[in-house]
Amino acid sequence: MIGIADEEFLRGNVPMTKQEIRILTLAKAKIYPMDTIYDIGAGTGALSIEAARLAPDGEVFAIERNPQAAQLIAQNIEKFSVENIMVLELEAPEGIEHLPPADVVLIGGSGGSLTRILAAVDKKIEPCGRIVVNCITVQTLMECISYMREHEDTYSYEAIQVQVSHLEQVGAYDMARAMNPIHIVTCTKK
Repeated sequence: MIGIADEEFLRGNVPMTKQEIRILTLAKAKIYPMDTIYDIGAGTGALSIEAARLAPDGEVFAIERNPQAAQLIAQNIEKFSVENIMVLELEAPEGIEHLPPADVVLIGGSGGSLTRILAAVDKKIEPCGRIVVNCITVQTLMECISYMREHEDTYSYEAIQVQVSHLEQVGAYDMARAMNPIHIVTCTKK
């Protein structure tokens, strides 16, 4: 089952993919029980943990450059008793070349290096493998789409925009509190 409540994760001041976006990201990723998964820009490890639960016979590599975030990922792994995640405190694309081939790559943060990350991942992703990129900024979205268009002989892609609002009680009324819109780009290697 996917969709762990946001409040369940240890977070601190580290960015986290919110529950609704995690659910859609994981649905687009189509993770199978034996898959090898990279979670690049893993933040708190929320996506890594949910992916690891979907791939109990596979492995997840949580790549995170922020030492505080890498520590939180380790704490969340322990909290949720997930054993098939390896935390790599690296700035992607560093280290990707040493990982085993991937079936799924989740990219939540790229630190301005998305094109370089996609080029490194391209060498590691299996045929029919999926890359799911969560884009907070329009620039990241366009960088991803530009890369995929330049490699249209190798990849097909689709993009959706998601806007989630939560109702919040304000006195006698309920008002929608909007979260930032996210673009989810799903890329499939041909």
